[in-house]
Order: sequence, then C-alpha cells, then structure tokens
Amino acid sequence: MKKRLLPLLLLPTLALAETAAPKKLDPVLLGLGQKMFFDKSLSFNKTQSCATCHMPDAAFADLRDNDIGKMVSQGDDPTKFGNRNSPTALYAKFSPDFHFDEKLQDYVGGQFWDGRAKDLAEQAGGPPVNPVEMGMPDKAAVAKRITENPAYEKFITKNFGNEVFKDENQVYALMEKALAEFEHLDLFAQFSSKYDKSLVGEYQLTEQEALGKVLFFDQEKTNCSSCHQLQAKDHKEETFTNYRYFNLGVPKNKALLAHNQLGEDWVDNGLLDNPMVKGDERQKGKFKVPTLRNVAVTAPYMHNGVFKELRTVLLFLDSKNNPVRTTNPETGKPWEEAEYAQTISHDALKGKPLTDAEIDALEAFLKTLTDAPYEE
Repeated sequence: MKKRLLPLLLLPTLALAETAAPKKLDPVLLGLGQKMFFDKSLSFNKTQSCATCHMPDAAFADLRDNDIGKMVSQGDDPTKFGNRNSPTALYAKFSPDFHFDEKLQDYVGGQFWDGRAKDLAEQAGGPPVNPVEMGMPDKAAVAKRITENPAYEKFITKNFGNEVFKDENQVYALMEKALAEFEHLDLFAQFSSKYDKSLVGEYQLTEQEALGKVLFFDQEKTNCSSCHQLQAKDHKEETFTNYRYFNLGVPKNKALLAHNQLGEDWVDNGLLDNPMVKGDERQKGKFKVPTLRNVAVTAPYMHNGVFKELRTVLLFLDSKNNPVRTTNPETGKPWEEAEYAQTISHDALKGKPLTDAEIDALEAFLKTLTDAPYEE
C-alpha cells in the first residue's frame, strides 16, 4: 500500500494543536488527545501508541506485517498478540453508548467487538492497561507516565489545574476524555468516498457499482442492509451499521488459535464477555456489526481476521443461501464449521443465491465506500 499523508497530522506541539479544533470541540481536550493518541510512552516498553494499531495512513486500522498475517495486532510486548482483529477507529464516534434497546429487545452500541466499553472515552482507557496491547500494569502506572512528562504536566496544570495530579484516577479519566475528544474530529469521519460524492452529484456510479448498490439495499435479495444500514436510504451520514450484535456463523481461525496456543476447542464468547449482559448465554458468539466504510482497505475481515479478501466474505455470506458456494477460495477447501453454532443469527443471513456477476457488483459498490485519502 502506498504511503498516504493526511491533513492535520501531526501538529508538533500541544499549543499548536489547540488552534485546530472545530468549533463544537473543546480545543484544550483536543490538543491533549492528539498528543496522547500518538504517544508511545504510554505503553510499557514505549513502543506502542493508539496510532500503532489505528494507523492514520491506513484508514486507522492495523496493517503492520506480523507473523500471524495481520489477522490480529502485535502488542507492545512483541511476543503477545490479541485474539481479535483490530477494527478501524473511523466512524467510531457514531456508535451510541452501549445499552439494551427495549423496543428492539436487543443490545446496541458500545465500543470493541463485544461492546464492553460503553463509549469512546471508556474504550480509550482499555488498551493502555491491556496486557496484550500496550501492557501497562495498571492505571496508576499510566498516570505516572503522564505526570512525569514535563509537556503534559505544564499543559494540564495550565488548563486543568495541578489538583488533577493528586488523584491518579482523575489523570486517567482526563486521558480517556481527551482521546475521545480527538476521535470526534472530522478526520475520523470524512464522508469523502465516491458513494458520498454520488449523493451530491459529484460522482456517477458505474453500471457495476450501481447494480451493487441496488443489491446491497435489496432486503429480499441480499439482506445486507438489514444489519448495515441505520438511516434512510441515501442519508448523507450513513455509517453502514446498525450497531447491533449477531452471530454469522464465522468459522474458527485455526491459524490464529495455533499461533496464540489457545487450543482448537477455544471459543470467543463475543458479546457474552461484556459484563453488562450479565452472563446471558444467548449472547455468546455474537459480535458487533462493523461499519462498512473503508471496508475495502481494512482487511483482514471478521472478528478473528479469518478472511483475507473482501470477496471471500461475500462468498461466505452467499454460501448460507447458495448451494454452489461450497469452497473457501482462500483455502481451496470446504467452508469450516461455525466457531459457535448455537446462537447463529439465521434470519440475518437470509437472502437469495447470487451470481458471480452480482458478487462482483457488490464488491464494486463496497469499494465506493472508501474515503478519498485511502482510495487505491
């Protein structure tokens, strides 16, 4: 992938960052959050920052090469790897706070694949103290790193007072809040794709892309939009996810299990791992519907990174309704069984068999969701 230089990154000092905030954002928090997003000193070995796994020039996903084929991210400790694929940070700000929707009778929103972080601020506080990510032993250790940094000490004292430093929890909470503020920048939600331009007459979809769009929004033919649509059709801020949780029967990633020495019988609990579902076994194996914006440039796919190509995902989903789709093109073998079959969301998978041309069209349409800086 070619190097892409994005606007606004990086401003060299906290003071300069203060002037860059949109009117609706707190410029002080924004400046602090911007600095912290790229600060490797907030990890144990000082080798990893938020931007390490959410690379600005790679649609804020993790495209670093590693010995597990980019399926999951390598941590600050290079011997440790996560069990889930790092999602893009783009458009994350639109996810509602995690909650149980009484009307839908379903869980909605939150951050991470299992929604365990209620909002962006809580999500920002997770990686620094995660042993397989940034690896800090606890919040106090992170707060100490912040406190001992002269630039932070001066900036925070000036804008928040030195009382903050008397309580490590306040320091940590300030970091969370600042990072969340930074992720509210328009940089993280550009709406600059060919699809967006087509809505305002600045781009005309090709015949194939237009067919893909029709197929995508046809709930009888493909059912894609039943999970990947929130607003009315052609809404200018569609994020292509309803923020709910489903089990699509995704197969185990056996290579990942072997690499992380988990054993072939290990199952990712998904939403069940979220303490807010209170041990409800009906949520096991369900994962949050990801945004499809920039999906063409944020491989690999699914919560466990089991598929390398976007087309493979489409063929896998079509296999649920199409008896001729028996083979995984990446392995040349039949599709593996679901990681956890008991809670498969069969209704969400309903659709009609697709032809190769229709698969091509859907893929072409999904590529129009790539924001301008990441177009290949």
